[in-house]
Amino acid sequence: MQIILYEDKNFQGQYYECTSDCSNFSSYLRRCNSIRVVQGSWMIYERKNYKGYQYYIKRGEYPNVSHWMGFNDSIKSCFAIPQQYKGSYRLRLYERNNFGGKMLEAMDDCSSVSGRFNHHDIQSCNVFDGYWIFYELSNYKGRQYYLKPGEYRRFTDWGAHNARVGSFKQITDFF
Repeated sequence: MQIILYEDKNFQGQYYECTSDCSNFSSYLRRCNSIRVVQGSWMIYERKNYKGYQYYIKRGEYPNVSHWMGFNDSIKSCFAIPQQYKGSYRLRLYERNNFGGKMLEAMDDCSSVSGRFNHHDIQSCNVFDGYWIFYELSNYKGRQYYLKPGEYRRFTDWGAHNARVGSFKQITDFF
C-alpha cells in the first residue's frame, strides 16, 4: 500500500507519502493538487478524520484534481481499502430509513438507480458482502461514498448530506 500526495499539479512541490491509513496529514501539506497511487486502492477525504467529500482512487497517476473528480484541492486524510477480499457482492437499498419501504437487491454494478429502482432517493442500505462505491449521479458521477459490509440505517451513516444515489459499483480492482 502506497500513495504519494503532492501540493502542486503534475507531481510538483511538497509531498507526503502514506503506506497506511492517515487521519490527518494537514500539517504536512497545505493542499493537494496531484496524487500518485503506487500500490492499492484508497479513499481520500477532503477533511481530517475521514470527513467531507470522499474520492475512490486506484493504482495510477492523477496529475490534477479533475482526474479524481475532485471538487477542490483540499485533501486531509486517507485510508487504504482492504486488499484481501475475494468473495461475493450483495447489498440491499431501501427507500426509507431503517430498511423500510421498497427494496432493491443488487449483486452487480448499477449505472442508473432511478432506471432500475424507479426511485433515486435511498434512505438506508444493508451491505451484506463486498465493498462498494455509491455515486450521487447516474453513470458513476458526482459525490462518492465508500460502503463496507454493515448496516446503514440512514444516508448520513455513509457520509451523505442527502439521500440521492444515482449509481453504484463494486470495488473489485484490488491489485
